[in-house]
Amino acid sequence: MDVGSNVVQSTQLKLDEQYEYKKMEQMAHGIRQRVLELTIEKNGCYLSQALSSAETVAVLYGGLMKLGESQAPFDAPAFGGIPGNSNKDYVTGAAYNGPTGPGYDRLLISPAHYAVVIYAALVESGRLSPDSLKEFNVDGSIVEQIGAEHSPGFELTTGSFGQAISQAGGIAHARKMRNEEGRVFLFMSDGELEEGQTWEGIQAAAHYKLDNLVVYVDVNGQQYDGWTKDVMNIEPINSRIEAFGGTCVTVDGHNIKELVKASQAPTEGKPLFVLCYTNSAQGLPELDYRKPNLHFVRFRDHEVEQFKAILEKMKKGVR
Repeated sequence: MDVGSNVVQSTQLKLDEQYEYKKMEQMAHGIRQRVLELTIEKNGCYLSQALSSAETVAVLYGGLMKLGESQAPFDAPAFGGIPGNSNKDYVTGAAYNGPTGPGYDRLLISPAHYAVVIYAALVESGRLSPDSLKEFNVDGSIVEQIGAEHSPGFELTTGSFGQAISQAGGIAHARKMRNEEGRVFLFMSDGELEEGQTWEGIQAAAHYKLDNLVVYVDVNGQQYDGWTKDVMNIEPINSRIEAFGGTCVTVDGHNIKELVKASQAPTEGKPLFVLCYTNSAQGLPELDYRKPNLHFVRFRDHEVEQFKAILEKMKKGVR
């Protein structure tokens, strides 16, 4: 008898019973559809980031994390000003993720330009109204194109790339010091692995044995200037993270079951990193010809009607 095989099968059966994979898949489809619609309506958007990370974000909001009900307005309010003596009631966008106390997981977003993906996920999970997306990138709205701490789903302003892992590590460390249940999830992009602070953050998280920190990385292999491997090669990511003291799992970032299962990997006192290898044109192969120039997508005049037709097919569920 293959005991190891039985253990794997038993684990998968438990996961199958616990998580609604179909719901997560539907959420991923909804995320792509909503961001494509915004790309058409707003004459440009961070569409490829939604195409690559839709499943990852759908898994996080679709039941993987222990989140309570949203504590924020269903319709996104207008920007309330910066915090200060005259604005002591200032709240962050974290309220859309529910309570942050013991027993609940926390979600931090590192790449602020993925904000539209988070907004779409909040809509798909019933935490934000679909009408709120009409305020996307409108002056005076908190539904900003580049997310900040007041934007729905955001708890912190992550500043330059690579800072959020240090912030997430600090929160995870504080939770361990208080013996507080609940994990800290961080969503990152692979381009951030070019930043020195990212590696300092990994090293610190390993030093403090932050096994309550789970980092999902969207490895789509592209950035503003082209392919990541050409601009600043970061591979092999897994062995580098392990060398800095983390536990690393590599998955197909479009496979819901793999994304869920990775979160259960034993960490033995180490932070967990899930490398989600993805396709920046997933679901829209019509964009393949533009690779790697997909950092920000604006359709050419002759393409608009083509992608409007694709959007209608997506709404009907035929793509």
